Amino acid sequence: MSIVEQIVKNETVEDVLTVFALGSAIPSLDRMFGRYRYEVIQNGELLKTYARLFEEGVLARGDGSIAIKGPNWSPPKFMIENRYT
Repeated sequence: MSIVEQIVKNETVEDVLTVFALGSAIPSLDRMFGRYRYEVIQNGELLKTYARLFEEGVLARGDGSIAIKGPNWSPPKFMIENRYT
């Protein structure tokens, strides 16, 4: 199992997006969740969480469709703990 797959399957949608949205546009994130956790797309959680992270200032609009760190961004616990190496 790849590290990305482990993270997507084991962490919250919010934590996954907090990290992966910084380098990926929403279509790429959609494919990633579609591959490993389709139910997140099916029930609308992916888009709701993505929009909420912008509202809360965790993510901000960057150039094009790639998000950047917002003023309230902080690394998720799984990154701080270095769970996936």
